[in-house]
Order: sequence, then structure tokens, then C-alpha cells
Amino acid sequence: MSKPTRISRRTVLRGLGTAVALPWLEASLPRIAFGAEAPKAPVRMAFLAVPNGKHMPDWTPDKAGTDFELKSSLQPIAKFKSQMLQLSGLALDGGEAHGDGPGDHARSCASFLTGAHPKKTDGADIYNGISVDQLAAEKIGHQTRFPSLELGIERGAQSGNCDSGYSCAYSANLAWRTPTSPVAKEIDPAAVFDRLFGEGNSGEQGLAKAKRDRYRKSVLDFVLEDAKQLQNRLGASDQRKLDEYLYAIRDIERRIGGVEKLSGAEQGINYSRPAGVPKKFEDHTKLLFDLMTLAFQTDSTRVISFMYANEGSNRNYPEVNVNDGHHNLSHHGNKPEKQKLISEINRYHITLLSHLLERLAAIKEGDRTLLENSMIFYGSGLGDGNRHNHDDLPVVMFGRGGGALKTGRHIVYPKDTPLTNLYRTMLEVGGAHVDSFSDSTGLLDDVLA
Repeated sequence: MSKPTRISRRTVLRGLGTAVALPWLEASLPRIAFGAEAPKAPVRMAFLAVPNGKHMPDWTPDKAGTDFELKSSLQPIAKFKSQMLQLSGLALDGGEAHGDGPGDHARSCASFLTGAHPKKTDGADIYNGISVDQLAAEKIGHQTRFPSLELGIERGAQSGNCDSGYSCAYSANLAWRTPTSPVAKEIDPAAVFDRLFGEGNSGEQGLAKAKRDRYRKSVLDFVLEDAKQLQNRLGASDQRKLDEYLYAIRDIERRIGGVEKLSGAEQGINYSRPAGVPKKFEDHTKLLFDLMTLAFQTDSTRVISFMYANEGSNRNYPEVNVNDGHHNLSHHGNKPEKQKLISEINRYHITLLSHLLERLAAIKEGDRTLLENSMIFYGSGLGDGNRHNHDDLPVVMFGRGGGALKTGRHIVYPKDTPLTNLYRTMLEVGGAHVDSFSDSTGLLDDVLA
């Protein structure tokens, strides 16, 4: 084996219509002079949204500080408590009615990443605000192959009336490039995979995909020669990292091809999905989370948004023996049996989140992990789904932002502290400085290390 050599951070394994970006490798780091500071891995940020609020008694800890106990809804991520910030008291003024009457679900989603108060209309004259993920993409997106990725589980309509006179565009989109232009999310894992690993013009990509499908080949088969040549130039540690990364790619391909697919509307699910999308909610979510991990690992993007479901979703969760619709249950009327089922849904969503956190935590980047170099934001634009309130929102964040965040704490903020203060802080940590964002009043300095 030849002596390990330096390689460019942007080295890509290429083949017909295929481009496989590399993960963080020691060989890609520039040589540093004695006493100089080692280069830092980039900071990534993900914004994950769940619909219909939470059952807050099973969510909010009894006390603030480092000595807090996780309530039942958050127990599935107990192993990540040291890398967690639970933030209580944050509010979305944009979600309030402000004279517009009902429509809290639509407003909660529309304002969740924008902080804006959406115009009440079910016509073409929608108007909201730019979302924090798209602002980050505008500021730092030029440094990566994709400025941002927008992902989710349900497709959702882009027009029509979905909530008391509010357009469906408000309930189905987290990301807004401009106040009048929502960014539709991609729900098909295969499409996300092809986007991450495709290269060349559409004809070359289509030819490569057709060949893969015909001969049941992997994208790795097209870059095998490049991969072998690269292996001979790497040290033992980097070889192991590259092997693990290539295995992860092949595993995702296998799962995309092997999972049972949903071909249309089925009993117990009140929406339809196109053929090719995994039938099981858990399979679907985990595949997209694994693709998010690959996108961050290869620095293909540093900004991702993800919707577990469209706001107001009434899907059921037979996976945890909840056969009633989520939205219906959120209007529990303080009935204990319904509150118990809502908590089961909340806990299940967190259980799936733990899959993403485990994947990120397993990937080393120098003396940190990919999780430590990230900010994984998770929450809802509604507090208690029964009350339809937009204050004291259920908000948690994982990862240390490359060492910029002081985690392992529950922080309680004064009533009506803008959630956008957190977003402005995340932008600052992620290298996307802004003087203000929406209705922000400053940074949340106490989350910083």
C-alpha cells in the first residue's frame, strides 16, 4: 500500500451520471503549522416540525437548570440529554389571531420558521415571510452543493382552503424562500437519494438510473474504480471511515428498493401518497433521516427542514396502538384517555428522532461527532393542541453547534420571549449573521458556551 496522501475536501467519486461526495476524512485536512489551530468542521442546522402541539404535562420538566428530569414524552432520547437544550417559554406572535379569527393550525405552521403573521387567504395571494432555513441558505448555501434540502412525510396541497380560510400552502410548507414563494418538500427517499448522488445532465442521470434499475446495480458500482484508487491513498483510519460511509450508502439503496411501497390511499390513512414512497411511517421517516445524515456527513448541504406531517394532520399511528386521528385526539377536552394517546404519539415521534441522533452521534469528525457539530431543532408551532396556544412552545435542540452551545440544560424564558431569538442565535452560530430576524429582539446568550 502506498503512503497516505492529502486529498481535496471536495474530492468526488464519479461515474456515469453519478457523483459520490466524500465524508470528513483526515486526509482532506490541510497541513497545519506547529502551534496553529486545526481547521473546524462546518456547523449544520436542521429544523424538524411536528403538528398539533404536545401534551405539555408529559413534556415540560418540573425545574430548570442542569438537574432536570425528562418527562415521559422525551424519555426515548435520555441518552442524549447531555447534548440537549430544552427551552420553555418561547412564543410565536405570528401564530396569534390578531383579529383574523380561527385558523391556528395554519398560522402555527406558516409562522413556525418565519415568525411572520400569514395573510388570511385561500386564494393565490398568499403572503408570509422568509423562513430561517432559507435565510441561512441565502447566507451560507453557496459553500455547499445544495443550499438547503426540504423534506417531509406528506406531500400536501399548495392551494385551496385547508384551515378556516387559510390556504393549504400555509399548512403544508415550513420553508419560504420569499413571502409569496413556499418551497415544496420532497417526500420520496429515492428522489432524495438520486439528487444527492446524481451528476451530469438529466439524460446522463436518467441513463445511469435506468441501468442501475435494469441490472440492479448500486451507484457505487459506477464509482468502483475511483473508490479503489482512493482507498490506496488513505490511512487506516480514513479507510475505515470510507468503508463505513460506502456501506451506509449501499444499505440505504437496499432499503429504498426493498421496503413495501404505498400505492394510494389506504384504510386508516386519510391522505394518499405516490407509488414509491414507503408504506410504513417508520420506514419512511428513518430513510429520510439517514439521507439527512449523509447530506450533512458529505457537506452536501448545511441546512435541512423536515416535516413529520402537515399541520393539522389526522393520521393515526397503529405502530403504537393509536388508531384514532392525531388532530382529533389533540382536541382531547381534558379527557385522560385521549391525553394518554396524545402522549403516545408525542413519545413515538421522539423515538424516531432518536434514530437520527444516533446516526449523527456515530460519525466522527476529528475530536467531535457530527451531532456535536450540528444544531438539531425540534418542536411545534402550537403548545397544547387542545388550547391552540402559541406561547410556551414545546422546543428542544440537540448538538453543540461545533462547541458554541452549552447543552444539558432546561432553560425557562420569560413569557412571550420570541422563538425567533433562538433562530437568530442559530444563524449566528452557523455563520449566517443577521442584525435581526422577523420579530426577534436579540440573541439567546444563555444557550451559548
